[in-house]
Amino acid sequence: MIDRWWGAVAVGVPSPWQVTLGGAERVALEAVARKATAQARQVQRARIVLAAADGTSSEAIADDLRCGVDTVRRWRRRWCEQGMDGLADRKRSGRPRRYTPEDRLRIVATVTSQRPEGDSQWTQAGIATFLSDTGISRSQVGRILRDLDLKPHRVRGWLTRPQDPAFFTRAAEVCDLYRHCPANSVVISVDEKTAMGARSRRHPTVPLAPGRAERVEFEYRRHGTASITAALNVHTGEVITEELPRNDSKHFIRFLHRLDTWINKELTIHLVMDNGSSHTSKATRAWLKVHPRFVVHHTPKHASWLNQVEIFFSILGRRLIRRGEFTSRQNLLDRIDGFTIAYNEDAHPFRWTYDGSPLKAA
Repeated sequence: MIDRWWGAVAVGVPSPWQVTLGGAERVALEAVARKATAQARQVQRARIVLAAADGTSSEAIADDLRCGVDTVRRWRRRWCEQGMDGLADRKRSGRPRRYTPEDRLRIVATVTSQRPEGDSQWTQAGIATFLSDTGISRSQVGRILRDLDLKPHRVRGWLTRPQDPAFFTRAAEVCDLYRHCPANSVVISVDEKTAMGARSRRHPTVPLAPGRAERVEFEYRRHGTASITAALNVHTGEVITEELPRNDSKHFIRFLHRLDTWINKELTIHLVMDNGSSHTSKATRAWLKVHPRFVVHHTPKHASWLNQVEIFFSILGRRLIRRGEFTSRQNLLDRIDGFTIAYNEDAHPFRWTYDGSPLKAA
């Protein structure tokens, strides 16, 4: 009988690569063999070891799995020598690097410290052309950029904030007003929403249907823009709006005068507003000085998002402006008035849920 030292060996002689499995090892191998997302070669290796542990000969395993006998012998031996680690692919040297580390550094230096001539951003083809003396291809440039997580085609907005030593003090003052309304007072958040476009579609909108979203015509007609001033009662959620013909001190003071008229004279008005020019002008400060019932609280610079009326503007934009159709500027203003009246019927204070933990990327 011909000796088969790597598979079923000659009678009476034990195999040098006899596979034995512990309970945990068998469970791990069976999990790999059943896993639908596992690589085919990993599944095959796991099944070879499981079959060998059950006493199946190498020839029978090869016939069953439709692979070569040498393949079966190799993975039996690897298992006996290294266990589960032996079933992993060995590292391969691959083709020698064609480009030197200096070439990679030149790519990094190009995209991080230089601007292309005539373009606002680098492209893979532009980098390859700029570094043509290296002979590098655009596809290789793309691989190197991906490997280094460099994305010259992407950009994010950034605001460099000037140093404001009073930032947290002013922010805390505004937040404290939101949480606790002072006695015999009302907290009013004021701001302007400008340049809202009055647009109508050239063709009728097609309503939604089962399995089909509403279809809005791409082309539209412009009918001018409109601006409003809004005041939000922070602790009731009610809003009043007024047309703003021009965003200047004169019209802002006129709005403040109306607040002074509308609000109970016995209440102190705590006014929360940003640092817009009409809010901080000499005329506005002079008017506020002779109306001491107005106590002004400015949000920190570049922190107008802290002004709660901005939340109402966001609601107005989502629910009316973005998908609304308006036949004229006056029609837009009338629709805003109608929206505000309906909004006030169910008005309630905004509930903030910020807990102080950093935001995480999705």
